[in-house]
Amino acid sequence: MRSDPRARLSRVAGSLLCVAVLSGSAGCTDRDAEFPARPIDVVTHASPGGGTDLTARSMIAGAREALGVDMAVVFKGGGGGVVAMNYVDDHPRDGYTIMAITPTHLFALARGQSAITIDDLIGIARATEDPLVVTTGGVNEIHTLADLIALGHRRSIKWGTGLVGGIDHVAGLALAGAAATQLSAVPFNGGGEVAANLIGGNIDAAALNLSEALDEIERGALRGLAVMSRERLELIPDVPTTVELGYEAVFATVRGYVVLRGTPEDRIERLEQGLLAGLRAPVYEAYLSGVGLSSDGIAGREIWDAQIRVLYGQARDAMLKLGMLAQ
Repeated sequence: MRSDPRARLSRVAGSLLCVAVLSGSAGCTDRDAEFPARPIDVVTHASPGGGTDLTARSMIAGAREALGVDMAVVFKGGGGGVVAMNYVDDHPRDGYTIMAITPTHLFALARGQSAITIDDLIGIARATEDPLVVTTGGVNEIHTLADLIALGHRRSIKWGTGLVGGIDHVAGLALAGAAATQLSAVPFNGGGEVAANLIGGNIDAAALNLSEALDEIERGALRGLAVMSRERLELIPDVPTTVELGYEAVFATVRGYVVLRGTPEDRIERLEQGLLAGLRAPVYEAYLSGVGLSSDGIAGREIWDAQIRVLYGQARDAMLKLGMLAQ
């Protein structure tokens, strides 16, 4: 006796991998499909050409191969990461939307500006630790940090920043306070715009990441005045540190990737594996080498997630000290 053709079709359909996320069919959900089953978005807050953008694009080159799906950078600028954080919060916590963060996001969280809080962030992987470099245009009369500080004694230094209240702004305020000089923030949409306005002479100085400034420093369009660290950088060895010049102003942009709490644990683990593979791939290694950064900055979930909490605490402490938060 022949079986019912409809029953045979039903058994075959039940044995196939669920593809509801691709077909939109009812009766099965995205969680039933093997992860990842479709492209992953990496949401960034900084303008194209800045350090965060370049880091993400270099990481994606290897991670998309490791994860077996396409990945794309999605730019959501504004509010020093607030627009990006709220955008991610509006999407399902399913692993298909991850976010690049820097200390700037943590400053915004400390001010309570986002719909999410520090407890919503789960670190996946750390990509870089990128020291800030006090930088000016290459054709002005500011040749040393002392020149810049002296300018601030005559009038307020026009200090470019990706965000009022972000790490590069706080770094400038800390330096100005240590040097007893004047500084006024001029906000832009990211490091790329800040560098362009330095070159154009529209602002006096800024704290740029080495990854954002190196090419322009090497060709003379920008001039490095001081590295905001305790040790000089190998690729710009003639640029002194703020510490050796007598100013205890040490700042770096740490970049990494997060998802929001509620993302399934198995997907977080898979993302960590894929992103770390991308961060150890030849394309990313070449990127680090080209901008003078070390692979020592790469770390997995355990280290990065813990560091996020530490950086958040440091951000709150710095803002309280500078009078940017109420006690």
